[in-house]
Amino acid sequence: MNVFTAIGRIGRDAVTRHTGSGKAVTGWALAVDTGWGENKKTTWIDCSLWGERGIKLAEHIKKGDRLGVTGELGTREHEGKTYVTLDVRDVTLLAAKPQSDAPQRQAAARPAPPAQRPSGGSIAGDPDPDIPFAPPITRRSWSVL
Repeated sequence: MNVFTAIGRIGRDAVTRHTGSGKAVTGWALAVDTGWGENKKTTWIDCSLWGERGIKLAEHIKKGDRLGVTGELGTREHEGKTYVTLDVRDVTLLAAKPQSDAPQRQAAARPAPPAQRPSGGSIAGDPDPDIPFAPPITRRSWSVL
């Protein structure tokens, strides 16, 4: 069994491509740090997520965001270099990259008081309605299984 789990920061924005047969694959680089101080080492992992989940995920992640990933670890050779790859099965969005408009985004993210919530609308902790496969927890999480 080959299962790998890591937490890291996105090193480049996700890009969705299509194979010759039309299958979508979304890819991004994940920087995973080990150690600290002078002993800190960064391992770069080329992540790929196939299908509609990858397309939807690309809309929500950007360079600098922190994520947790689980999947099947592998390697590939290209021009004499070996690259670490991950065929992603699960993704958990942990934190967005801090931005200068963070106070405005936090204010917008606060839930409305109960009297102002639309009937049948979402409440704090509900998943984004545009993501059909997100479970109802306080952080966004995707599962391929």
